[in-house]
Amino acid sequence: MVEQSSEVHISAPGEGTVAGRGPADPTGTETEQKLAAALAGVVGAERVTVDSHFFDDLGANSLVMAQFCARVRKLPDLPSPSMKDIYRYPTIRELAAALATTAPDPADSAVTAPAAAPPLPERPAEPVGARAHFLCGTFQLLAFLAYSLVAGFVTARGYEWIATGTGVADIYLRSLLFGGGGFVALCVFPVIAKWLLVGRWKAEDFPLWGTAYIRFWLVKVLLHANPMILFIGNPLYVLYLRALGARIGKGVTILSHSVPVCTDLLTIGDGTVIRKDAFFLGYRAHAGRIETGRVTLGRDVYIGEKTVLDIDTAMGDGAQLGHSSALYRGQSVPDGAHWHGTPGQPTEVDYLRVAPAPCGSGRRARFALVALLQLFFVYIPLAVGGLYMLFTEVPSIGRRLDPQQTVAPSELIPDALILSCVLFFGLVVVGFVVLCTVPRLLALTVQPDRVYPLYGFQYAAHRAIARMTNPKFYAWLFGDSSYIVHYLRSIGYRLSHVEQTGSNFGTELQHETPLLVTVGRGTMVADGLSIINADYSATSFRVSRTVIGPNNFLGNNIAYPTGGRTGENCLLATKVMVPLDGEIREGVGLLGSPCFEIPRSVERDSRFDDLRTGDTLRRRLAAKNRYNLRSMSLMLGVRWLQTFGLTLLGLASVDLYGTVGHVVIAGYLALTLAFSTLYYVVVERSIMTFRRLRPQLCSIYDRSFWLQERLWKVPDHYLNIFNGTPFKCFVWRLLGVRVGRRVFDDGCYMTDRTLAAVGDECTLNAGSKIQCHSQEDGTFKSDHTTLGAGVTLGVASHVHYGVTMHDGAVLAPDSFLMKGEEVPPHARWGGNPAVDMPETAVRPYSGGPRPSPSSVDASAATVS
Repeated sequence: MVEQSSEVHISAPGEGTVAGRGPADPTGTETEQKLAAALAGVVGAERVTVDSHFFDDLGANSLVMAQFCARVRKLPDLPSPSMKDIYRYPTIRELAAALATTAPDPADSAVTAPAAAPPLPERPAEPVGARAHFLCGTFQLLAFLAYSLVAGFVTARGYEWIATGTGVADIYLRSLLFGGGGFVALCVFPVIAKWLLVGRWKAEDFPLWGTAYIRFWLVKVLLHANPMILFIGNPLYVLYLRALGARIGKGVTILSHSVPVCTDLLTIGDGTVIRKDAFFLGYRAHAGRIETGRVTLGRDVYIGEKTVLDIDTAMGDGAQLGHSSALYRGQSVPDGAHWHGTPGQPTEVDYLRVAPAPCGSGRRARFALVALLQLFFVYIPLAVGGLYMLFTEVPSIGRRLDPQQTVAPSELIPDALILSCVLFFGLVVVGFVVLCTVPRLLALTVQPDRVYPLYGFQYAAHRAIARMTNPKFYAWLFGDSSYIVHYLRSIGYRLSHVEQTGSNFGTELQHETPLLVTVGRGTMVADGLSIINADYSATSFRVSRTVIGPNNFLGNNIAYPTGGRTGENCLLATKVMVPLDGEIREGVGLLGSPCFEIPRSVERDSRFDDLRTGDTLRRRLAAKNRYNLRSMSLMLGVRWLQTFGLTLLGLASVDLYGTVGHVVIAGYLALTLAFSTLYYVVVERSIMTFRRLRPQLCSIYDRSFWLQERLWKVPDHYLNIFNGTPFKCFVWRLLGVRVGRRVFDDGCYMTDRTLAAVGDECTLNAGSKIQCHSQEDGTFKSDHTTLGAGVTLGVASHVHYGVTMHDGAVLAPDSFLMKGEEVPPHARWGGNPAVDMPETAVRPYSGGPRPSPSSVDASAATVS
């Protein structure tokens, strides 16, 4: 849907729907007249008839209709419509009749079916102010410095011990012992810390920034930093979660990289499979407090991709939750039931789409044992020994480590230049060659549409293909340009007869295997697409070709499965759940989870049509390609310059090693983080010449959009290190975000920093996103998004541009708050798309922490 601001007049296609100044429509009921008057005021029309179609006749779009809904909600004598109502009932007459009906339809009533979990006992509010916030941040900084110091001492002593070895065999053995011992220590330490600091997790809540939170944060950080995450998808990972207190049965397969923190509250029955990008954390942050609760999964449960399991949720034996779905607090899926949507509701779709295969305990044990042997006898010695060989064989490093040689200070910069160039550009070239060759060879062993048992050679080859072909670097480099098409073809995508737009794919894209992906002509894809071309059960897997039809547009954060029922010319909105049942959708838009049809209205906007055809397109596309090529070269230079800076710091540390000792290694770790953070902050602000972005409505062939694409390429992966600390908001401020005091950010991401504003003491959960723009086909739109004081964004929630959330408002997990929406003070919204959930409205925000609401989220999962 092409975006239009509310200031842009929307002309009607004919004079029959807009007439002279006067009442809205004297023939309608009182409610119809008031709704028509409100709509006329939003679109700037003189009169709107009650039978005018919002989209076909009035030419409105979702942004304009969201502003209409917000205006109606401010009128106390009118019922409150949602965007879902707007699409279901696209005339004033139909909308008024639907809002007058008090009984919900079956699809909506299904959401309220689950019984609510008993509320937690109320706790007295603990005052947590600036002092506690400062002390918590100070402790977190000291903990990081202490960890760096210990790591520095251990690394230095290990290097000295390996250096005393004689011969290749001795160095190999010493590398194995030191590296293996370090790996075991890094895995065991978080387990010991968890049992000492916390003991067993319990269902409770506690304020942010206090002593309980510090213990919670320490355990969470250690779990996220430990190397066992490399074994996700391996039975060893399940054993590790058991050591942390999780109750997990036999034959469980976990593919999600979202590490559960409150493991004692996690119960998973035999034969359950959890797909990637699923959140089952066992905690959430809400209104200035951390709340922990149980996640209980029965036997043979299936959890799809991009799902969220909130605290106090349960699924019975044989239950299924489809992709792009969520269970809200208190929801419970009965035995054998299939649910999907946000929040979850019953469906007849079977999401377990692959037959089982023989896969017993012996097979799992052998696979885990082989993985351990490879790690300890191949990967660790090669990594540790290879690093030692680099130190000794590279002249610029070896001469500095040799006490018998003296290196002049003037040689520091030339040595750093040569070494950084060889390392950076050598790895880029070698990595690309490996990416284009090795996965193709491995793919010969895994035949499409054939069922293989888990934990065998084919499974290992398939997982290796997925890891090797999803590097973020190359998609980041080539994305948002014409060159991404050539890159995707080189790794195996089938993109025949591509209609080049200059923005065919974004910079964030993942798949199971690139060799089984087909994308039709003229299709454009925004960021966050996950192509699900592998199906899993607890014992088997199968890879299949996934086909995305021609002339489609895919919004942000979409999981597209094999067998998706969409064809030609579809608009898939942000966070939509792609359907696996029903007829093939063509020529329509799909929105929400579960999805429903909306107009494919982008075709009706002719604002930029002259830029998308003929000679004008060729000239603009060529100019965009040249600009994107300069952006790619600039970003390569930016990444290399960071490598050069880190190399320079490293060589200087080696020079100081003989004087200062082991402390210099610990200092290098801290300096690396500080340097990288400040460096990328300066790069990002310099691109904008230290000015702020302005709201845009333009073509993708406009130069202002090209500058925006360049800005998106500035690396920001360093932000995750600051999650859960006061320093995250400090970095946001440096990047231009208007952030209030004592904001808790557990992993939120903001795309257009200077267009976002976050009020005091907001709570931003893991995986949440504030996106102040939208690119839909050839049109780009951006606008401000504002969060008032005390706002809470749930896990994996998504806030679009032009949104205002007033003080104390709450957005439930996995919700999609559409463009232009306005959430009233202290209201609670949820769902995809988000609607009002009045039964769980929070009490007025007073500027400090408060007890968690005793009401249960699922009880409010109703559609307005």
